[in-house]
Amino acid sequence: QVQLVESGGGLVQAGGSLRLSCVASGSIHSINNMQWYRQVPGKQRELVASISYGESTTYADFVKGRFTISRDNAKNTVYLQMNSLVPEDTGVYYCKADVKPWGALNHPYWGQGTQVTVSS
Repeated sequence: QVQLVESGGGLVQAGGSLRLSCVASGSIHSINNMQWYRQVPGKQRELVASISYGESTTYADFVKGRFTISRDNAKNTVYLQMNSLVPEDTGVYYCKADVKPWGALNHPYWGQGTQVTVSS
């Protein structure tokens, strides 16, 4: 079994910063892409940022220049540094990892989500 656990969410004022972490654990052979998604009230879940095993990154336009995704392959962990937060960033943030477990095929796994609330 593979589990992803996010942490680091919370309440912050507009203009502030938060750093999210997501740790993958279990029977993991390797992890390819790791991603952060968010679901804001009234909208579908959307991709925020993605990072490959080789640390190539992509970002949604609405976070470019404000958020930074990074990873520590030795720790099976992905981070999301969020700066200059605005109330529109409020939502539940989920990490997703494309994992190859030992003895099994590649499979996407999701964390349970962490709430981020930005007050004006």
